[in-house]
Amino acid sequence: MSTSRREFVKNAALGAGLAGVAPAAARAQASASDTVNIGVVGFRGRGRDHYRTFAKIPGVRVAYLCDVDERLFPRALAEVEEIGGYRPKTEYDIRKLLEHKDLDAISIAAPDHWHALMTIWGCQAGKHVYVEKPCSYTLWEGRQMVKAARKYDRIVQIGLNNRSDARVRSAIDFVRRKKFGTAYRSKAVIYRGRSSIGRIQEASIPQGVHWDLYLGPAPYRAFTLNRFHYGWHFFWDTSTTEVGNNGVHALDLVRWGLDKGVHPVKIHCAGGQFAEDSDSEVPNTMVGMFEYADGTLAEVDMTTLYSPTFGGTRMGTFFYTEQGYVGSTDDWKAVKGTFTPGSNPDPPSGVSLRASNLSFPKIAYGDGPEIPDLAEPEVSHFQNFIDCVRSRKRADLHCEVEEGHLSTSLCHLSNIAFRTGRKVVFDPVTETFPGDAEANALLRREYREPYVVPENV
Repeated sequence: MSTSRREFVKNAALGAGLAGVAPAAARAQASASDTVNIGVVGFRGRGRDHYRTFAKIPGVRVAYLCDVDERLFPRALAEVEEIGGYRPKTEYDIRKLLEHKDLDAISIAAPDHWHALMTIWGCQAGKHVYVEKPCSYTLWEGRQMVKAARKYDRIVQIGLNNRSDARVRSAIDFVRRKKFGTAYRSKAVIYRGRSSIGRIQEASIPQGVHWDLYLGPAPYRAFTLNRFHYGWHFFWDTSTTEVGNNGVHALDLVRWGLDKGVHPVKIHCAGGQFAEDSDSEVPNTMVGMFEYADGTLAEVDMTTLYSPTFGGTRMGTFFYTEQGYVGSTDDWKAVKGTFTPGSNPDPPSGVSLRASNLSFPKIAYGDGPEIPDLAEPEVSHFQNFIDCVRSRKRADLHCEVEEGHLSTSLCHLSNIAFRTGRKVVFDPVTETFPGDAEANALLRREYREPYVVPENV
């Protein structure tokens, strides 16, 4: 997959310092034996899993490491060298990274507010892209990412990696094939504890940290540790809330299991920040409801505070049918519900026994049918991406960018309903709120030059 054969069209500027780096021309397909050179962007947290995993995949070379915090380079370089037996090159600026002609793909684990711009720039530069969840920072950005992937014919995988888990794939197939009835409702539960970030004063920018580049598309703010590594999850400028952070995994399974290739039409979400005194701006508790045009319901229940388990889990997905429910507790299983005679065996005069029992029903729960494993090998999300980079078959991706956009949009829609404080009505075709200026204003953001997601990708 060496890109030394690629031609760059000089008149297709990428903006923000990327002028002259343009999409690759069509070229002959490389053989499966060629090395895929990848650059990992952002590796303070999840990105470490990216470079560790890619470095172990045969035929893949972590050729570059890119992060705005240069203090992270020594450890990462040593790890890749230990795993792969070679030493990657480094860049702190994504724009410089994309200029390298020997780079085939980038793997993005930067904060949410950078996902769209890095992906679009990558596609424009002729690179394939693996980008972490959530797909985008705003709903409009997600659609722009889809457009870029299509226009430049790039392989773009979203890091909703549950889709590559063999047991999850088996359970979702079971639900979609209606092996236990038709699901009329689904619920995503996210009870993931998060300690308070407290309050921290502004400070000087540490040496080796490129703060302006870190903020990128977001408004400029003075440096504080609470806005930096992982703390960015707690501020509206950079965060998609915990629903976008961890909830997107469960909501992706909700949409996948319900077989919804469209957006919902009505959304309501309530919540707030409770039992906490900190710099955090985003809610730590949210409960949302999505209504689809056919009446199907989807729910999200999120808190980062103390919470009980829900059906034996603190994070899971449940599908409700006329026969019972299918859920991910200790393992994915079907639970059958059966109505039994009620508590009023002696009905009043003139009332049938059946009517009396229906007035005081009880439900007994038992095991439903076994969920069989699919007869397919388990392939990791990262390996699936590499396989598709080689084959150029985007249909084989486990979470292609449009799938990621539709699932991430549920997070954005719940956040918009929360911020407006009311139920909102959405048009799935135009991806707008008809006649609702307040809600429409939250579909996208104002960008800080030169870090602008383009109208025309």
